[in-house]
Amino acid sequence: MVYLPHTDEDRREMLDTIGVGSLEALFGDIPEEARFPKLDLPPPCSEMEIRQELSDLARQNEDLSRQHCFLGAGTYNHFSPATVDYVLSRGEFYSAYTPYQPEISQGTLQSMFEYQSMICRLTAMEVSNASHYDGATSLAEGVLLALGRGKRQKVIISGAVHPQYRAVVETYLRGTDAAVIGGAPFESAASLTRFLDDETAALVVQQPNFFGQFEAVTGLADAVHAVGSLLIVVVDPVSLGAFQAPGDYGADVVVADGQALGISPSFGGPHVGIFATRKDHIRHLAGRLVGETTDAAGRRGYVLTLGTREQHIRRAKATSNICTNAALIALGTAVYLATLGKTGLRQVAELCYQKSHYAAREIAQLPGVTLNPQAPAGDFFKEFVVRLPKSSAKVNQTLLKDFGVIGGYDLTRDFPELDRHMLIAVTEMNTRAAIDHLVEGLKRAIG
Repeated sequence: MVYLPHTDEDRREMLDTIGVGSLEALFGDIPEEARFPKLDLPPPCSEMEIRQELSDLARQNEDLSRQHCFLGAGTYNHFSPATVDYVLSRGEFYSAYTPYQPEISQGTLQSMFEYQSMICRLTAMEVSNASHYDGATSLAEGVLLALGRGKRQKVIISGAVHPQYRAVVETYLRGTDAAVIGGAPFESAASLTRFLDDETAALVVQQPNFFGQFEAVTGLADAVHAVGSLLIVVVDPVSLGAFQAPGDYGADVVVADGQALGISPSFGGPHVGIFATRKDHIRHLAGRLVGETTDAAGRRGYVLTLGTREQHIRRAKATSNICTNAALIALGTAVYLATLGKTGLRQVAELCYQKSHYAAREIAQLPGVTLNPQAPAGDFFKEFVVRLPKSSAKVNQTLLKDFGVIGGYDLTRDFPELDRHMLIAVTEMNTRAAIDHLVEGLKRAIG
């Protein structure tokens, strides 16, 4: 709890500064009958008693400090170094807003520039903005970029792209002439090339896909580019610590949710939307772009650059309405990447890969369980699908109630046809003992 003391003298000085005679006068525009309603509140408590009551309430929640978590599907329980929260809590970053005036915003602008530089290196792309609100928003912006290049109105989205991302794209395009088409959930990315034609603005795939499996992407960019379209790739940024970057296999736009890079799950937000592309598309880039320059004295400095004013002040002419994201969470991901470095991120990726495969092998031995029924021979990263002999929801209830385990994602929430299918996520935070505990819980839950 934060305590900010205000003396009577402090209050008087603030009221005098704004020209108001009393605290009550601040509420003068509110109808009198609604101004100070009587509240049915319990008697006042001491600070010690309030702390105890809040602690008791908090213990009613299931949280990651007390439960083993295997829930992913877009928000993950990764380790966050202490440096992340320390930097984010500093007032010069925490309270910063729009850095329009570079002469007083150098710290914020430099942090954005460093973030962009690391994202470009991570994705093997040429330019990154700073930033969007989450991965779904970034994908929608990528689709808008592709549609804005000309008169093409068709977007192909793989059925293995995160279903909530696809829903956000469809929401963005509602009321436009654009058409979104796609394949079945377990259809391969390569098979989507049959939909490509001269009306296609973009093909969207996810690597690894929503179900955790790697797609065969060799030659995919060539097929997309042959019809004058763009290849948009949704990635797990942690996987790029050990596996091929999208820029290396021809992606034109790379988007991701950066929550996995040191940001707490925090009930589902806030997140950060990563967006990187080729220089050819820089004028269609939504959001902020920070560049490095020199001042009149030859000193290095940072400015917002290559963005039209329409992006900020003329909504009707803007590529996007995303303009006031001050990128605090993007700063957090930059601190995470800088703290871990290339070697540290690779270690995290390898731990996720190895631990998820260990968990998958152990779970696959349980009676009545099928591992990755959609593609048993396919490789995967961090997440995998299991088909259970019982309802996923009921299995999760047993895991939480009897074993203190937050189970996997019930896939019937997005895919009704995937009855009894669960998506399990394993990160570097899951110890071998925790994985064995999950396996034992699943054994009891389906037995």
